[in-house]
Amino acid sequence: MPGVAPDVPHLSLAQARRLALRAAGLDRPRPERLPTGRDVAAVADRLGVLQIDSVNVFARAHLMPLFARLGPFDPALVDRAAGRAPRRLVEAWAHQASFVAPDTYRLLGWRRRAYATEAWGSIAGAPLRHGSVVDDALAVLRDEGPLTAQEVRARLQHIDTSRSDGWGWNWDVVKVVLEYLFFSGQVGVAGRTGGFERRYDLVERVLPAAVLAAPEPDEADAVRALVATSVRALGVGTLRCVADYFRLRTKPTAAALAELTEAGVVEPVVVDGWGPAWRHVGATVPRAAHGRALLSPFDPLVWERTRTERLFGLRYRIEIYTPAHQRVWGYYVLPFLLGERIGALVDLKADRQAGLLRVLAAHRVADAADDVPGQLGDELRLAAGWLGLRDVVLGNGAAAAGDLVGPLSRALER
Repeated sequence: MPGVAPDVPHLSLAQARRLALRAAGLDRPRPERLPTGRDVAAVADRLGVLQIDSVNVFARAHLMPLFARLGPFDPALVDRAAGRAPRRLVEAWAHQASFVAPDTYRLLGWRRRAYATEAWGSIAGAPLRHGSVVDDALAVLRDEGPLTAQEVRARLQHIDTSRSDGWGWNWDVVKVVLEYLFFSGQVGVAGRTGGFERRYDLVERVLPAAVLAAPEPDEADAVRALVATSVRALGVGTLRCVADYFRLRTKPTAAALAELTEAGVVEPVVVDGWGPAWRHVGATVPRAAHGRALLSPFDPLVWERTRTERLFGLRYRIEIYTPAHQRVWGYYVLPFLLGERIGALVDLKADRQAGLLRVLAAHRVADAADDVPGQLGDELRLAAGWLGLRDVVLGNGAAAAGDLVGPLSRALER
């Protein structure tokens, strides 16, 4: 490749794909034993971040990467890790709203301090627009926390809780203030309710004491540590996908990559069809990949869609915000990983009232292996059991869509 030093290692696309799968913990079959809290912590440590999202049409976003790598596990393990002291997971704005290790929380302190430029409009402006509510909410949490937004709102009955302007979710003033306090690091999340509401509390009552006592690194040191975590979790990546992992700006990410290269933590590589890329020096390329998993749209393996297209030759987008008549794959489509390939895209809905996992659409991806229908059927049964659903069915009143529906139906009948 013109302009590339001759001693820079070269990776084929297949090698890069297998390297990425191993780094993500998706290159081999899952353990057949019952997962433990230690297993959950190991996956969280490997990935560095578990993205949180409110969509629950199939399963909570932060649970899916764990299921993909561990198989059926008890979600209460995550609740305990994030909801009981000393916490092994805490919430922070990392890739987006995310669970991270407490030590990683400290690495994001510069972002919390820079809330005025790092947060979005209504959050960044909260102390100027709603200063008295900020003080009152902090006082309530200090005296009575942890509390949900609804509980704080009930205690601040004298506050105008009309909808705040400029925020797409149409939060009221109390919610905006609590999210500002969370983003800026003045309060933390002590856990979640059964309805997945945050329970806010003073950050000093959420973080482990040892983490609170540790000095917070400056921005350059913190970004360098975050970039090292990103490259380790990715295995190999371009500047764009490394920066995206913790939503960093490209200039400080590039500077961190140069420093980590000098320190021997990462190395530049050439990957067929990519621009400049970096590989973690501890990353290894397996001879083959034999994993099987349903991937959340928010799984670190696929959340940066350009990288997904490069690795798997698949242009994949989440379509929950796309009008129904314009959707290509479906409302909440999950890639199905089989071996080294994404073999199918399936639109799934957990019909909890009926006790059914509904397949609303199933599409075969080009060059998918012949055993995709059978393997997908087995994975869907496994997922249904994990979610406490009694069966897998195709369609929901209307027939399921997609060219994989017939083969999948026959596989599920066996």
